Amino acid sequence: MTTKYTIDASGRTIGRIASEAAFIIMGKNTAQFAKNIAPKVSVSIVNAAKTKITDKKKEEKEYYHFTGHPSGRKSNTLGMVLDKKGHEEVFRNAVYGMLPKNKLRKEMLKNLIVTE
Repeated sequence: MTTKYTIDASGRTIGRIASEAAFIIMGKNTAQFAKNIAPKVSVSIVNAAKTKITDKKKEEKEYYHFTGHPSGRKSNTLGMVLDKKGHEEVFRNAVYGMLPKNKLRKEMLKNLIVTE
């Protein structure tokens, strides 16, 4: 049986929402918390398009990825990522960085649902 949580993102910042979602996905809000077990919870973030993002943040926040080739570091600004992939990608990146760096990370991230 999976427990379902809903987080309303309207009027809140990305980091505050992402930290709350990561906290629940890890299972830290339950009494049966264990670091080596991925809990059976699903978190849905609704109204993702209504988050509070400043214009300065859209221009200056950068996301990096590496192609694997020499000098293959690519970067996109937050505004470009929002235009290309939408708010779902931004929330996935934020929650991904807040989850523990182990084998359960991908399994936990599957339980995140973001709706515009």
